[in-house]
Amino acid sequence: MGVTDPTGPVMDRDEVDRALARLGAEHEAIETSLLALQDHAGRRLLEGAELTGTTRERWTSADASITLLWAYFDAYTDALRSAREIRARRRWSSREDLVELTELLRGESVTVAGSASAAANAPTLLSAGGRLSERFSLETLVDRMNELYATSLDMVVTADAVWSALPARIDLLAAELQRTRKLAHSVGVRPGEHPAGDDLERITRILTKLREDVVSDPLGFWVPAQGSSAPGGGRPDTAAYDRQARALEEVRREIDAVLTVRQDAEARLITLRDVLSRADRTLAEARTARGEVLAKIAATEVPVVSGPPTALQEQLATAAEYRRSAQWHRLSPLLESLEQKAEDELLRARESLTAVTAPLAVRAELRGRLDAYKAKVARHGLAEDPFLIERYDAARRMLWSAPCDLRVAEQAVLRYQQAAAEALGAPRVPQQSGPEDRRGPGA
Repeated sequence: MGVTDPTGPVMDRDEVDRALARLGAEHEAIETSLLALQDHAGRRLLEGAELTGTTRERWTSADASITLLWAYFDAYTDALRSAREIRARRRWSSREDLVELTELLRGESVTVAGSASAAANAPTLLSAGGRLSERFSLETLVDRMNELYATSLDMVVTADAVWSALPARIDLLAAELQRTRKLAHSVGVRPGEHPAGDDLERITRILTKLREDVVSDPLGFWVPAQGSSAPGGGRPDTAAYDRQARALEEVRREIDAVLTVRQDAEARLITLRDVLSRADRTLAEARTARGEVLAKIAATEVPVVSGPPTALQEQLATAAEYRRSAQWHRLSPLLESLEQKAEDELLRARESLTAVTAPLAVRAELRGRLDAYKAKVARHGLAEDPFLIERYDAARRMLWSAPCDLRVAEQAVLRYQQAAAEALGAPRVPQQSGPEDRRGPGA
């Protein structure tokens, strides 16, 4: 081979044929890719859409890049055609033909002329500083086309992915929102009257604006994949959509609660009346018991029993009125509050009754203890013991007299227990308070 400057050694016939075959295959692959990009649904949508924001900026650049791509491809096609024509002149190419083919296939023999707008709008790195024409080798031209194609395809695929995912989901959520609004209206959940109604209006406004933004600026809703260089690497950003979906779900739960109230309101009102009635009866019993305790038990502080809460009765009447007027959205929170308050009131009434009757319970326990020891003494044949009879009678008089002094009666019961224990030979019962009475039978 001879040497030609600046392309290097002159290619022989076999090298030329292999280069033409490779370039032909590349030409076919590039043409297929360009036609697929031209027919891509995302590109057609981008051409017809009113774009804003990031998408508008990137599409302006990508559209110019696609135009420049076709100019590069046309120049590539012309150069390949010329090389094929030169090779076809003779079966055995002459040296002059091989020199010309070497220059065409390896040298910067391809001149690309582009319009001023295409050169200005294409990416700066690829448009060579905005010049209206450039010279390339076929290999460099293929590299340029690959770069332009990758950036253009990434933009088109990304926009198409967002448009394919988000608007349809937003429309489905908007349809569900409309059904929820109709159901809410049927149970009185309306804007300005119930917080859930205000939430529905807010979600409607946000979804409408979100759809407009997604349609006009899809790239604003794209999260690129970390470390991915593939076209369209990433996923649609659904964070704003997901927030509204969760908000609508919360509203639906609120409306379900209102519907539940509408279905079982009467049963819940009857239960509330029953609970409050039991609380009133328990308080009445506690007041009666307090009078009995004050009459029968001496030197005891008995807690005061309050009357029935009129506020709860008024709220219960309000709830009944809400049910009659079908104001379910107002009835729902009121019933929940009343149910808790009614249970608290019943518990308070029971605690009052327990506190008031505590002295009577203590007296009953002392009576039971006294009779139990008497029965034990009788089983051991000591029922006629004068000392035990005296101690028993003293304790019984105190426990069955009115008013009963529980502290004194308890000491009398303890003295009887001690005497019985001594008579039975059992260990003495420890005395809790007061001096020990050691009087004998003749005292």
